[in-house]
Amino acid sequence: MKIVLIGSGGRLGAALEREYSRNAEVIGFNHSNLDLGSSDAIESALTSLSFDVMINCAALTNVDYCETNEAEATRINATAVRELAEICSRKKARLIHISTDYVFDGSKREPYREEDAAEPISVYGASKRQGEIELLNVSEKHLAVRVSWVFGPDRPSFIDGVLKRAIDSDKVEAIGDKYAVPTYTLDIAEHLRPFLADNPAGGILHLCNDGGCTWREYGEYALQCAAEAGVPVKTQCVGFIPMSDMKAFVAKRPVYTVMATDRLASLTGTKPRSWQTAVDDFVRNHFAGSLSPR
Repeated sequence: MKIVLIGSGGRLGAALEREYSRNAEVIGFNHSNLDLGSSDAIESALTSLSFDVMINCAALTNVDYCETNEAEATRINATAVRELAEICSRKKARLIHISTDYVFDGSKREPYREEDAAEPISVYGASKRQGEIELLNVSEKHLAVRVSWVFGPDRPSFIDGVLKRAIDSDKVEAIGDKYAVPTYTLDIAEHLRPFLADNPAGGILHLCNDGGCTWREYGEYALQCAAEAGVPVKTQCVGFIPMSDMKAFVAKRPVYTVMATDRLASLTGTKPRSWQTAVDDFVRNHFAGSLSPR
């Protein structure tokens, strides 16, 4: 199998490239060798390639930057997705496009399902939603995979920041009234495997670990796991910050975007493990071992 991976320099892209390269030929593109802001660059880089599936992990993800740079966000998160989908369709290849929980407005208080209305409240969310629409307008055989709060061993994320602060300080705080689901890159890689070849399902798919939590709960659980793994944290508690205190935010954030993964389970016969189990795995097997002796 030949896989083209767009966004191989990012947290998820790097994990997918490493995992899938073990039994497939993977051609990775990062921002330095593929500019999604240019139609000509996309055509030049991809039209001569032969491949079976493309995975697009690339996006303009800075939520506040997108809010004041709408044209750029739409170009990269939507228009480029259509162009990638068209190239894939011409080659009779499948495009798996990584989307986001920010397509929802956060008004629900139970997990969002794929059929729930996507009503984004930010330019970032709207551009990502438009990318889903562009993708499926080209072909319903393509697949848009919504993920949330992605963490993993290849690039630092929220969890790394919390753990490192707790090593240096006994005061750690995080937002305590915004809910979503931490999602481990290695779990994404495993659950996406069936869709690379064997499972032809298209449309929208939610892929995240099981459960839901706030940033504060996420961070506090990670600190507990770290202490149990022997990481020298100075606290296992995370203080509460209300999202209303985040005055620097330019764009609105949805307060609840926990997603249900029933469709994933029905299509593959497997259910993602809990976010707690995934966090514990990451802390014990990656973060703890990465620390230099002090």
